[in-house]
Amino acid sequence: MKLGDLFQSKRKYATVKLYKKEEAKEESPSLKTENKVDKQEETSEKPKKKMEVYDEKIWMKCTACEEVMLIKDYEANSKVCANCGFHGRLDARKRIETVIDGGSFVEYDVDISTGNPLGFPDYEEKIEKAKQQSGIEEAVVTGEGKINGIDTTIAVMDPAFMMGSMGSVVGEKITRMVEAAIEKRLPVIIFCASGGARMQEGILSLMQMAKTSAALARLDDAKLPYISVLTDPTTGGVTASFAMLGDIILAEPKALVAFAGPRVIEQTIKQKLPEGFQRSEFLVEKGFVDKIVDRHRMKSVLGDILKMHPSGGEIYE
Repeated sequence: MKLGDLFQSKRKYATVKLYKKEEAKEESPSLKTENKVDKQEETSEKPKKKMEVYDEKIWMKCTACEEVMLIKDYEANSKVCANCGFHGRLDARKRIETVIDGGSFVEYDVDISTGNPLGFPDYEEKIEKAKQQSGIEEAVVTGEGKINGIDTTIAVMDPAFMMGSMGSVVGEKITRMVEAAIEKRLPVIIFCASGGARMQEGILSLMQMAKTSAALARLDDAKLPYISVLTDPTTGGVTASFAMLGDIILAEPKALVAFAGPRVIEQTIKQKLPEGFQRSEFLVEKGFVDKIVDRHRMKSVLGDILKMHPSGGEIYE
């Protein structure tokens, strides 16, 4: 074989290779028609996906079961999913409406305002934004009212106000309410919902743990009942103080109750933690919570407890 023949054979090989590519391209019309059909099918499926889109001002999806429902029906049901029973987070005013007899609630300490004792940057702006979003002045609403005709003091924390974090005003309002309960010989009910101590107030927020606990110790010395209700979420310094000091501790279903996050705990104790160990059902099994109460039954259960534990020596029939 001559040297020229080698170059010629390579050139033939190259042309064959190109020819095969062209053949593949020429054979592709049938494939193109199939691709067109597939694309048409894809485009025909798109309207179905659009039908799943809903107006978020009218409809909502349950975070637990993903059932789509009307927002007005969800709110009318006290933010409990009618399909799976999931309990959403309830604001303080609505909570008071569901528990306290109509027209009997008198609010305490409306005029207490939050300052910025440590000069934390942008703290005042965050407080004002939280007021606008929640419609209340601080993360807790305190006062007194009647439950099935029985007088009681009540504090309700609101997760819509900076996740219910406990600052100086929150601790002060709860302490004043407990002191009023001692003076008037009334029981105390606290609905807990908090992310813990408020970081913008530093050590001053941590001091509220001791202050509220000391007030509840005086309530105990006065032989007056304290009922703690744990709702989602109850965490941090609130869990480590007044939330777990109740004579009777109730909780809503599937409520998150914890001090620290699971990752922090696992890294500290070097052990794998069981699933759902920070939910109210697990805490009932371990004896930290006395009873899980559905939101629709909360008022009747609290009323029964107050009947069984009269604070001023009264007997309710």
